[in-house]
Amino acid sequence: MPNIRNFSIIAHIDHGKSTLADRLIQRTGMVGVREFRDQLLDTMDIERERGITIKSNTITLPYKAKDGQEYSLNLIDTPGHVDFSYEVSRALASCEGVLLVVDASQGVQAQTLANLYLAMEHDLTIIPVLNKIDLPSADVEMVKDQIDRELGLDPDEAILCSAKEGIGIDEVLEAVVKRIPAPGGSPAQPLSALIFDAHYDPYRGVIVSFRVFDGVLRAGDAIRFMSNNAVYKVEEVGIFGLQRQPVKELSAGMVGYLIAGIKTVADTRVGDTITLDARPASAPLPGFKEVKPVVFSSIYPVAADEYQSLVDALEKYKLNDAALVYSKDSSVALGQGFRCGFLGLLHLDIVQERLEREYDQSLIMTMPSVRYEFLLTDGTTVAVDNPALYPDPARIKKGFEPYIRADIIIPERYMGAVMKLCLERRGVNATFSYPSPGRIEIRVEMPLAEVLYDFYDRLKTVTQGYGSFDYELIDYRESDLVKLDILVNGEKVDALSAIVFKDRARDWGVRICERLKEEIPRQQFKIAIQGAVGGKIISRSTISAFRKDVTAKCYGGDITRKRKLLEKQKKGKKRLKMVGNVMIPQSAFVAVLRSETDD
Repeated sequence: MPNIRNFSIIAHIDHGKSTLADRLIQRTGMVGVREFRDQLLDTMDIERERGITIKSNTITLPYKAKDGQEYSLNLIDTPGHVDFSYEVSRALASCEGVLLVVDASQGVQAQTLANLYLAMEHDLTIIPVLNKIDLPSADVEMVKDQIDRELGLDPDEAILCSAKEGIGIDEVLEAVVKRIPAPGGSPAQPLSALIFDAHYDPYRGVIVSFRVFDGVLRAGDAIRFMSNNAVYKVEEVGIFGLQRQPVKELSAGMVGYLIAGIKTVADTRVGDTITLDARPASAPLPGFKEVKPVVFSSIYPVAADEYQSLVDALEKYKLNDAALVYSKDSSVALGQGFRCGFLGLLHLDIVQERLEREYDQSLIMTMPSVRYEFLLTDGTTVAVDNPALYPDPARIKKGFEPYIRADIIIPERYMGAVMKLCLERRGVNATFSYPSPGRIEIRVEMPLAEVLYDFYDRLKTVTQGYGSFDYELIDYRESDLVKLDILVNGEKVDALSAIVFKDRARDWGVRICERLKEEIPRQQFKIAIQGAVGGKIISRSTISAFRKDVTAKCYGGDITRKRKLLEKQKKGKKRLKMVGNVMIPQSAFVAVLRSETDD
């Protein structure tokens, strides 16, 4: 145990976390030059393309320190996005220390602060690492000053490195050994281990990643998960190299994996406690909670006959992603589909992309919405995440919507534009702090529904890419909510309905009507596209009809001849409109979801 170190790397997006992990793996001789590839711990194509970590990975690094001792360094990699903050917190609970990576050219960002607070909550040793010191734009002294002012850490203890060039990697490894304490716990105690990740292997079932706090686990032991009392027999335990390495036993302080014939990832909960069935621990480890979806959207196949293929794809995908929640749904316009719950917008984006790539699905997604709550006149409260389930307005006493606390860090010169954006999105209780000269931190409370749509894109646009953004859910607040229906040729299109804030309903209605006008093809008759709240029309666009020039053959003669022909045509158009059916193309549903900045 004295020679084990459990640590994690945390950073804002794109500050060099995966690159630093690559250099540490290379430096400890885990991978040769021929087998090496960038982002070694990121296994998915999407992770490599976008440069983000979605699924956390773990690796045990053997390291011979300058004092001659052999150490086992367990690097527990964490996802780098706010949507997966619960998974990050469980990974950090499995560590004794963290490397906090800060970009030497960009300085401290919003998620750097959020991750620091998470690490402080778990009382971890924090080692600041200044990365990218080789860049011409790097300003080491300025960033050291920010580390001192904003993070409250000793800037003199910061390690200067360039993960790309391999500068300072030895100093990072020595700091891990010297500054991060060895794990505590006793092998003699009953087994108590924390699950911080799980993934599905098609041949072996679920592979559970965990950290042992007390006791010993061996292959053949009967284990129990304390949240659902499920009992399994362990087939194999081991540690993480670049491939899995089976071992005889894992004892207190160690990080490893187990295979026990578990069928789906949903059976293992991140944050759950593993104990022995015969000799259980007295209490589970603290911090476990059920992960609740925040954003909801419906998924439909583009062609109705692909529904069964979508069912199979979702079942397979769910094996690997326990956070995705879905139930059957149907729509008049789009047919059979599923209502899905996601952890956030990035999670939604990733699920959609993985279903399309890995399972070859063509999908339509409806407008993302959040879960609203309504207090009814009879005193009951209902939660609504689907506009189709919006209660009868006569029965609603009050409506409530979820609010977030957003932390936005920007250069001072963009303050006016960002404040305007926040106020447009109904931001309240804004507070300002000046962490360092020329930079400002805005903390503002706003409805989650306002952030869902294109807030992050707009923030990046108005700050020319310099703004950073992080948020956390705080509570539900009373709000005046209405259901916006979209009518095409007098027929409701249920897939385009949305629950919106009353004062913003007209803006939404106008925008959707304009988008649909561009996308729906012209017919032989006029098509009215209307936005309605209750029975009141609040916006309208009209697609004009194709016109045949029926008066072309009338030359000369009385005007009444022309009138007669036009009246006849008018009657025909009216009859056509009554029986005519407007087909809404798939592109129209996608166009409604696009933000203005995409145009």
